[in-house]
Amino acid sequence: MKRAVFMLPLLSGIMWGSGGIFVRKLTGLGMDGYTVAESRLAAAVCILAAAIYLYDKRLFVIKLKDIWIFVLGGFCGILGVMLAYNASIKEAALSLAAVLLSMSPIFVLFLARILFGEKITLKKLGCTALALAGCVLVSGVLETGSGMKWSVKGIGFGILAAFFYAMYSLVSKEAAGRGYHAFTVTFYCMLISAAALFLVTDWKCIYSVTTGGGLGMWVFMLVNALTASVLPYVFYTLSLNYMEAGKASILAAGEPVAAMVFGFLFFSEKPTVLAVFGLALTTAALIFFSWQGKGEGCDDR
Repeated sequence: MKRAVFMLPLLSGIMWGSGGIFVRKLTGLGMDGYTVAESRLAAAVCILAAAIYLYDKRLFVIKLKDIWIFVLGGFCGILGVMLAYNASIKEAALSLAAVLLSMSPIFVLFLARILFGEKITLKKLGCTALALAGCVLVSGVLETGSGMKWSVKGIGFGILAAFFYAMYSLVSKEAAGRGYHAFTVTFYCMLISAAALFLVTDWKCIYSVTTGGGLGMWVFMLVNALTASVLPYVFYTLSLNYMEAGKASILAAGEPVAAMVFGFLFFSEKPTVLAVFGLALTTAALIFFSWQGKGEGCDDR
């Protein structure tokens, strides 16, 4: 069972990496970035609300003194990542923005050390370095030459996105420590994010896309919400009940690699030799990190 727990953040990374499939489809239908995000979040909130209602209504209950946790998780962990990442993409190459976002485990390791006393081991640092190196190779940054688009502002926003991404890990860890279920944490964080985007969303576009696409589009939107929001966030949050935030963030760092694989499968984007090597490097790092020697466990500190 403990070994199976390591699959939760790994699956989260893979599912987050699938997000590009849905984004490309919806932007091709005329949705802007805010509207794409809201269409996903709104559906995710409804799904989670129904799941909590059927599973255990008591999971809706939160303490007034803990509201700051969900506000911070919603604004920083979900909304902050989206806004900062989108800003980074406008100022820098997509590949560079992706690499900057994959730096989040570095923030998690050091912040978790300060806030939760989690040890920074050589194994953690080594696997983080290997996974990050693999993501760099997969992104194509080293193959774009001197003409790669970048700016100080773009790099700054990319690092900020990584920091916000790390914040969700820490906030979720704090919520788990206070006894909140993964459903509760994910639901309220997404509810706050969806509420924040309400006024900047093109609801007419969402209506026209969903009604004009028939049943198939409704299924597509449902799958989008499940695979890119509900399940990865629930799995990731749930994993924090059994392992350190630093471990979970490293195991979920394969998102850029997953995106490369999905790009090949769905859009015939052929990876380069360096990208394939990066895939192997990142995969090896994650396998080595999740491997447990004698006496090791999910909660080893």
